[in-house]
Amino acid sequence: MTHSRHSLFAAAIAMGLLVPVARSQKPPAPAPPSPPKTTQPVAPTPLGSQPTQPGLRDELVLFLRGTIATSDGTLLPNDMLVERVCNNNVRQQVYAASNGTFTMQLGSRFDSFFDASGGPALREDVTKKGLNEGISKRDLMNCELRASAAGFRSKSISLIDLTPSSGNIDVGAIVVQRTTKVKGMTVSAIPYKAPPNARKAYEKGVEAERNGKFAEARKYFQQALEIYPRYASAWFQIGTAFEMENQKDSARAAYIQATVIDSRFLPPYLSLAAMSYHTGNWPEVMQYTRRIIDLNLQNNGDVTGYVLDLDESNPAEAYFYNAVANFMLNKFEEAEKSAHKAEHLDLRTNFPQLHLLLAELSARKRNYAVAISEIKVYLELAPNTKNGDQVREELAKFEKLNRPAPTGENQDQN
Repeated sequence: MTHSRHSLFAAAIAMGLLVPVARSQKPPAPAPPSPPKTTQPVAPTPLGSQPTQPGLRDELVLFLRGTIATSDGTLLPNDMLVERVCNNNVRQQVYAASNGTFTMQLGSRFDSFFDASGGPALREDVTKKGLNEGISKRDLMNCELRASAAGFRSKSISLIDLTPSSGNIDVGAIVVQRTTKVKGMTVSAIPYKAPPNARKAYEKGVEAERNGKFAEARKYFQQALEIYPRYASAWFQIGTAFEMENQKDSARAAYIQATVIDSRFLPPYLSLAAMSYHTGNWPEVMQYTRRIIDLNLQNNGDVTGYVLDLDESNPAEAYFYNAVANFMLNKFEEAEKSAHKAEHLDLRTNFPQLHLLLAELSARKRNYAVAISEIKVYLELAPNTKNGDQVREELAKFEKLNRPAPTGENQDQN
């Protein structure tokens, strides 16, 4: 049986049913929480030197929260990572917000290839857990947090010395020292180049945008751009404000201007890819996501851990758009590679439709068992999807195709 490309996934695209959760839940967002109280960083305890303490296994930690601060009081870059390192191996990463705050969720169902203590983990063991079960403090005893960004040196904080409160650990402040000027993948027009009054207007615009006041935000970003026209971050943010007000042409022009000023600044490329995705311009989606993927790999190498909350330059979203564009352009092998990459990075399951795409790709290769499994995951993650009846019909079709062929035993007896 030949599996038509214009099947369930392509139909869902045409119906507008495959809007990523990350985009459909975009701002207005509530104001960010106040930064945790700054404390002196705790010196890391030598790994392996801690005694086993009774009762620690029952203390589950759901979230690690804290803030990053520079030793000289200057602004943080947009690509400041917080890493959870266990037994000298990076186990989880999360990007800090622009004000330095961060939240790292532990024990996600999809954090399935590493265990907290750095030892090997079995996928089937993890699938028995709840969606947000957390990690026991005992399993964190050989772990520490550190910050990471080009041009900075970070101190570390040992987790064994910190006490959970209602499933949360406030780690306080991770202090970083600047070593060189930052030229990272998400740093735009190095903020230090913008005059102080331009930065002040920009920060007011960001705050207004976070509170859903887009007209006010545009006013502040425009002020910043009048003072410093090469402020790529301001061009990106004013584009976001335009897009939230449904001024698509103005948004696209602002995003493009940001890329002209700083070709290595990734967030506007992702926004342009999303706009092209929604209009079905697949060659443009390929162009913009390829730029993101190439620069992301160039700066960070192939990601071996898990990356959470990358905000505007979320690599899972870029890989998702890239996978769909490849699929719609009949480049099925590349589509499958990007889909698997997006699935690996998508810990918060913003893209359940990835599993529908992987089901289609598996069915094309007549691997119906995998297609069945992927559709079941999709229905579990999106039980109320509008195309649920069609998806279940497709599932029934694949289950029928996956049944063993008749053995012909009755014919032999005759």
